[in-house]
Amino acid sequence: MEKKGGAGASDELIKAMEKAQLEDGAQLTESQLLVQQQDPIVAVEKALGVRLDADTKDLLRQEAATEPTYQGKVKKMLDHLKKTKYSENRKVLRNIDNVEPLYDIHEFWDSQPVPKAYEKIDESMYDQQIDVPKTVADVRPEPYTLPPGYTWANIDIGNRTEAQEVYDLLTQNYVEDDDNMFRFDYSIEFLQWALTPPGFHKEWLFGVRGGKKNKLFGFISGIPVDTKIRGKQVTMAEINFLCVHKSLRTKRLATVLIKEVTRRVNLHDIWQAIYTAGVLIPLPISKTTYWHRSLNPKKLVEVGFSSLPANTPMARYVKLLKLPGETSVKGLREMQKSDVKVVHDLLNAYLSKFEVHLHFTEAEVAHFLLPRAGVVDTYVVENPQTKEIKDFLSFYHLPSSILKHEVHKTLRVAYCYYNVANTVPMEELIRNALIIAKQKDFDVFNALDIMENETLLKELKFGIGDGNLHYYFYNWRVPEFKPNQIGIVLV
Repeated sequence: MEKKGGAGASDELIKAMEKAQLEDGAQLTESQLLVQQQDPIVAVEKALGVRLDADTKDLLRQEAATEPTYQGKVKKMLDHLKKTKYSENRKVLRNIDNVEPLYDIHEFWDSQPVPKAYEKIDESMYDQQIDVPKTVADVRPEPYTLPPGYTWANIDIGNRTEAQEVYDLLTQNYVEDDDNMFRFDYSIEFLQWALTPPGFHKEWLFGVRGGKKNKLFGFISGIPVDTKIRGKQVTMAEINFLCVHKSLRTKRLATVLIKEVTRRVNLHDIWQAIYTAGVLIPLPISKTTYWHRSLNPKKLVEVGFSSLPANTPMARYVKLLKLPGETSVKGLREMQKSDVKVVHDLLNAYLSKFEVHLHFTEAEVAHFLLPRAGVVDTYVVENPQTKEIKDFLSFYHLPSSILKHEVHKTLRVAYCYYNVANTVPMEELIRNALIIAKQKDFDVFNALDIMENETLLKELKFGIGDGNLHYYFYNWRVPEFKPNQIGIVLV
């Protein structure tokens, strides 16, 4: 299962939002109206990576002439290209499938300060906010209006009872794979770890209640993060766990949740956000892919997570993926509190190599990387002679419920987190992470192709997933980044 929306919202919820109607009187922002639309032909050529001949251009313009909207013209052109000489060009057809969703009518996102596929952009518009500058005094003072029968409710995630409500909502309504075979199973301890870093704001963790039992029907969260983007530090909100009960996805709760978290973040004089989703909406800063390393191949095949390669017996497949029983790096041990400062320095120095990354305080490193049972594991490499630490590895725990199997009910999944290799090759460091994960009875180890990961995934026998995870900025314009320019892991 690919992580389709692990740090944002389920794909079903995003799609429901796209169909939601805007509030009466909602308008595009002034800055959006100032952005000039480019020639639809130019947009098509750029998106598909082709140079169209004059006859094809004329034909496309004729086909799209009656379409009243810019998006409609581009969609018409893309659709017609499938019937031309490009109909047998697999690369072009694949690119058409990838880009078409960006030209759908996104009634919510088209009103927001996010980049659009149809905008004409030059480099002078990068590295700055999209919306017109505002102050806290401009922020709506009262919460947004909810449908009758529903109320806003702050969630104390440190309270076991309230955390259980969030857990239940996510467990029953959050991200599933496309075949409805697996569903993320965020533990209460995981949620408390992810949502209560140093400096978190309690009012950024909230939801919607309703009904006779005051049940939690929706939830969204934000935490403050210091982000470095092309050398510029920007304080952002990391938006996560947007979830609405499946029975209420026609009531526009998702869009109101996003508007309300935006309002609450703006009240702290923060105007940008980062989030991820599996689906393609306007407009990702990067498209990344999950890779999977089987640790328990027999179980993964049995539950339908993976399949046996052609003409490969199970015994041979298990042997092919077998890992050493013990780690190979000398001085590898669990991270301790006394290691926080050196790990902090190593992490920030390493992340500075990437175009987009977070900047961590020592308190944040202690919170996110000190080992927590069932949540996160971090190991440092301590030189046996000098006692210096110059390398570390980490992974977090995010199991999935197995929905359609009589025997297996839980898929134990480790996710590659942050790793720094200075005295040990990165490939060997990650191989040791795999060995530790296997020792801890994980079934599979997942990693995004961000940072340096892609260069070593094949060598370590990872298999590429068939889905993407898109990174997004809210109200901040940048060029598109390659996965190896991204240095942020959103849990």
